[in-house]
Amino acid sequence: MMRLSTPGHARFSQANQFEVTFGGAEANAAVMIAQLGGDASFVTRLPNNPLGDRTVRELAARSVRTDHIVRGGDRLGLYFVEQGASQRPSQVLYDRTQSAIAQAQENDFDWTQILAGAAWFHWSGITPALSNHLPGIVANACAAARANGSKISFDMNFRAKLWNAAAAGKILAPMVRDLDLCVCGVEEARSVFHLNGGSPSDMARQLRDQFGARCVAIPQREAATAGRTLWCAALFVDGSEYRSRTYELEIVDRIGAGDAFTGALLFAMRRGSAPQEIIDFAAAAAALKHTIPGDFALVTLSEVEATAAGGKGGRVQR
Repeated sequence: MMRLSTPGHARFSQANQFEVTFGGAEANAAVMIAQLGGDASFVTRLPNNPLGDRTVRELAARSVRTDHIVRGGDRLGLYFVEQGASQRPSQVLYDRTQSAIAQAQENDFDWTQILAGAAWFHWSGITPALSNHLPGIVANACAAARANGSKISFDMNFRAKLWNAAAAGKILAPMVRDLDLCVCGVEEARSVFHLNGGSPSDMARQLRDQFGARCVAIPQREAATAGRTLWCAALFVDGSEYRSRTYELEIVDRIGAGDAFTGALLFAMRRGSAPQEIIDFAAAAAALKHTIPGDFALVTLSEVEATAAGGKGGRVQR
C-alpha cells in the first residue's frame, strides 16, 4: 500500500500535505528479511500504472524480489496515518476498497510456479479480510506450499477496521491448521479464536493444541502513552518457553514493528539459530523498528545482533 502520513504529529483535520511512504504487513516482513541479508519475494497484485510502478521500485530498492507481482486492477490500496502523542493515540484510516489486490481472482496466481524452491510461505490475517475471493486465494497458496514442502507461517494481524472478530474467526480458523509458525497476541487469540488462557503460555498451548502450530510466538506490548511502550516477546517450541528481555522504548513510529518481529523470526529460524537466540534476535529487531519512521525496518544485521546482545543505544556512533 501507499502510506500517507500527516507531518509530525498533526491531526488529519490540520494536514495540508502528506508524507508518502509504502508498506503493508507481508511486505514489511519481506523487507525485514531482505535487510538482514535473506532472500525474500513478495507476491501481490498491483495496478499497471505509475503508482504500481513506484511500489515495485520501493520493494526492489530494499532488495525484495518482485518477479511474482501480478499487474492489473484499477487502483493501489492506500492508508492514512496520524501519529499520536502522549494520551492521544495514533489513528489509521484505510482506503482499500476495490484495490488491485482486493479485485484479485484465483487464476491470477500460479502458486505451484511461484512457490517452487521456496523454504517458507508467509501470510497474515489482513489479506483474507480484503475481499470474498482472497480467503480462497490464500488457501490455495497454503495447499501449494504444503505440496511443495515449504514451511508455512501466519501472523494474525487482526484489524478491527477491516472486519470484526467474529468474521475473522470464522474465516481464519479453518485456514490456520498445521502451521510451522503462528504469531498471535494474547488479546487477538481471545477475541478472534475465543481462546481463554490467561497467560502467554496458556495461549501458546491452546494455539498448538487447537491448530497444530509447531512454534508459537507471542509479542507483548504495554503502552503507557502514544510515545512510550514496554515491548517483549515469547517463543514456544516443543513444550519449552523462551522469553526475550523487555525493552523500554520511546516511539518514533510503531507501525510495522510487529512485521519486523515476524520477519526477523523467519530469518533467524531459517539460519538455524537456537530458540533463545531466535526470540532475542526478533525482539531486538522489533525494538529497533520503533525508532524508524515509516513501515519498513531499515536496520542492518549487525545492528540487530548488537541490540540482541545487550548493546547500548545511547552513545553517538563515531
